[in-house]
Amino acid sequence: MAQVTIPELNRMKRDGQKIVVMTAYDFELARIVDRAAPEMILVGDSGGRYSLGYDDFNPVTLDEMILLTRSVSRGAKHAMVVGDLPFMTYQVTVEDAVRNAGRMMKESGADAIKLEGGEDYAPAVRAIVRAGIPVMAHMGITPMMAIGQGGYLSQDVNPLEEQIRRDALALQDAGAFSVVFTRVPPALASSLTKELQIPTLAGGGSGDDCDGQVCVMHNVFGLTVEELDQTKSIYGPLAKPIFDTAQTFISDVRAGKPVRSRRDS
Repeated sequence: MAQVTIPELNRMKRDGQKIVVMTAYDFELARIVDRAAPEMILVGDSGGRYSLGYDDFNPVTLDEMILLTRSVSRGAKHAMVVGDLPFMTYQVTVEDAVRNAGRMMKESGADAIKLEGGEDYAPAVRAIVRAGIPVMAHMGITPMMAIGQGGYLSQDVNPLEEQIRRDALALQDAGAFSVVFTRVPPALASSLTKELQIPTLAGGGSGDDCDGQVCVMHNVFGLTVEELDQTKSIYGPLAKPIFDTAQTFISDVRAGKPVRSRRDS
């Protein structure tokens, strides 16, 4: 399969075909996900939590995100790979934003970068795009925005509708090729999807009427240890077969059974 391109994503929006974005943080998982043929693989700053063990997303560094994204880029052949710019790599100056986006692209092999924020960050988006780097925007109640507020998907408030609309239009005008909505009210997300020319992608809490969906795999597919105690995921939980297989292997070794790394051909 040929690699997905931005013109292809635009065509899908025009034709009403749903766009799928899935996360991955390592080489083999990227190879597996890529074979399922989503349009994009996002190496989100969520990798700081799910792959590196941080308590939340914000401590992850640019060097760590480059390493995670590089491994995914090596594994993905069909999907566009989008690397997240982590906290405080673009918020201070536009120059920082362009420099760090350039590092992400050059050192990770990503096809595009993602950054969080609304119209305040439109100048950074515009400058990065002018430098020849495609930008996926991310707005609403985002993980960075909710720092210090007790978590982001648990928030009971949303930005004002007028501000959400200004954010979306400003990011589009700045040259973003797509925009992720997180905790944008579903009715408003649906309305903006019709209004915007670029594809909209539903993160958590933004309904099903966007041009596509983002799947944070560890959360959606139940690839966390908590799923062993209480299953909450609708798809999976993937943690259970991994745990069961590990237990079977341990039991076989302790019982003295022959163990082979692969089935005999």
